[in-house]
Amino acid sequence: MPVAAEGSAREYLEIRLSGSGGQGIILAATLLADACAQAGRRVVQTQSYGPEARGGASKAEVIVSDEEIDYPEVRSPEVTLCLSQPAYDQYAALTAEGGLVVVDTGLIRTGEINGAFRLAGATFTEIATTRLGKAVATNVVALGAVLALTGLAPPESVKEALERRLPTKIVELNIRALDLGRDAVLEAGQA
Repeated sequence: MPVAAEGSAREYLEIRLSGSGGQGIILAATLLADACAQAGRRVVQTQSYGPEARGGASKAEVIVSDEEIDYPEVRSPEVTLCLSQPAYDQYAALTAEGGLVVVDTGLIRTGEINGAFRLAGATFTEIATTRLGKAVATNVVALGAVLALTGLAPPESVKEALERRLPTKIVELNIRALDLGRDAVLEAGQA
């Protein structure tokens, strides 16, 4: 089943965000879930991470639906975000047939896994570092790309989620990060 384009959302969608501890995977999933809930969708968000504070495996999952969600775990994600090579190696092939795998193209070699999924992405870490001066904004740059590629939540809901979940002093930076991620995939003709 193909993933919806920006501005249109499917009735039920499973999303897996993955990377290394310290990359903000769990925050990105929380922002995504919050924005989708504010847009009137039903949402379940779960997370897991390794025992290391930084560098260990990190995974967060979000289910978005227009109907009641009867099972709270992702079984076969239609969208997978990978921000590290180990995350890509472990999770990309588990993406549903016809799904979407979004990667940080500056960090991930994608030729090693065969899958029946669409591949998209941009140099999220490089964009955050060079355009914002903050590598810690990589997660929100990547989230902007995922939102542009899926249409899961309108920009207003996402910006409201940023305002609710982040300290005031970094909201504007993260709104710019969101826009840069969206622009990166739009300019590349991926969305």
